[in-house]
Amino acid sequence: MQGASRDSIAAARERLDALAQSTGADMPVLAEDLHSVVLLLDRTVVLRRVLTDPARSGESRAAFLAQLLDGQIGGETADLLGGLVRARWSRPRDLVDAIDELSIEAELIGADRDGSLDDLEDELFRFGRIVAGQRELRSTLADPSITDGRKAELVSGLLEGRVRPVTRRLVTRLVAHPRSRSLEAGLEAYARLAAERRRRVVALVTVALPLTEEQNTRLAAALGRIYGRQVHLNVEIDAEVIGGVRVQIGDDVIDGTVATRLEEAGRRLVR
Repeated sequence: MQGASRDSIAAARERLDALAQSTGADMPVLAEDLHSVVLLLDRTVVLRRVLTDPARSGESRAAFLAQLLDGQIGGETADLLGGLVRARWSRPRDLVDAIDELSIEAELIGADRDGSLDDLEDELFRFGRIVAGQRELRSTLADPSITDGRKAELVSGLLEGRVRPVTRRLVTRLVAHPRSRSLEAGLEAYARLAAERRRRVVALVTVALPLTEEQNTRLAAALGRIYGRQVHLNVEIDAEVIGGVRVQIGDDVIDGTVATRLEEAGRRLVR
């Protein structure tokens, strides 16, 4: 987001955090309320334009939305949405994207409250790797002839009893209503928001064999010193690296694998 929208989403995040800290609001319920509004606005272009129309006052826009949603959402959600529609947005679509992001944030806050945010991050990461590694499942989820609702039922059934409820809700929601995102892009967005919630970065670590707890701790600490922030490790096992470690954080890659060193040695011999 740019300009006014960037400032408005930052302010909305602060209001959500304040709401979570000052009340006992049920975060999953709040998230579901916000998601229902996203679905409504995604379907209605005219409504998006009305709620972001700079020719109307913020109070007028907020009153209109409150009347439209009266009795359909909780009080905390109504207050949060009121602040959102009073704000300025560079594009009508930015308002919807902001509500969608806050819906995800609310789920993350709930997971953070009950101490399961680490588990949520790990489960989202593992699910992404499962999809990447299973051609049939990947093809099914990408098949345009299968409805998003049917795909969501498939994923929900696949995850039932295997992950935390919050993980199942987020993944199922992403599959049922992708909002022009691929599954991979949606999962990456979840990981980014979860990392921001922890004020840390996420490192994709590729190794030939699982790391011990001590190795995990030492690597995370070393990366934390480099980046000046807490680093969460997502560890991927790949026998082809032979040995060593490959670390990717955003666009940064630290490749100390044996496979890479052998490849470089081979290139030098050819020269």
